[in-house]
Amino acid sequence: MMTDPVSDMLTRIRNATHARLRVVEMPRSNMKFALAKIMESTGYLANVETYEDGNRPMLRVTLRYDESGVSTLSSLKRVSKPGQRIYVKSSDLRGVRSGMGISIISTPNGLMTNHEARKRHLGGELICELY
Repeated sequence: MMTDPVSDMLTRIRNATHARLRVVEMPRSNMKFALAKIMESTGYLANVETYEDGNRPMLRVTLRYDESGVSTLSSLKRVSKPGQRIYVKSSDLRGVRSGMGISIISTPNGLMTNHEARKRHLGGELICELY
C-alpha cells in the first residue's frame, strides 16, 4: 500500500532523469495530473498524457532534455509530507534557487506555482520545489 502517491510520482520522475529515460508511466490521480500539467507548462516536462490500461487510468510523462542530453530537472524535492504538512502564507512565499526554480502550492483555487500564488495573494500547502 502506498501512503504518499505524490512522493512516488516525484521519485519516479527523479529516477527516470538519472537513468536518462524519455518516458515515465504511473497510476493517474487528479493531483498527479495537475502537478504534471504545471511542470509541463513551466517547461520542466515535454508532454503529459493520460490513457487507460484496462480499467486503470494511467499517466504518461515525457521528460525534457536539452540538446546535450542534460535534463531540465536538476532537483525535485517533496516539502510537505503526510507526517508533517507545511503551510505558507502568500507573504512568506519565497523564490527557489534565487528565482531559477519553482515551488508548487496547493491553494483554495487549486494547484499553482509560487509566482502565481504570490500574484493572487494566496497561501496554502507547499507541495514540492523543483529546479
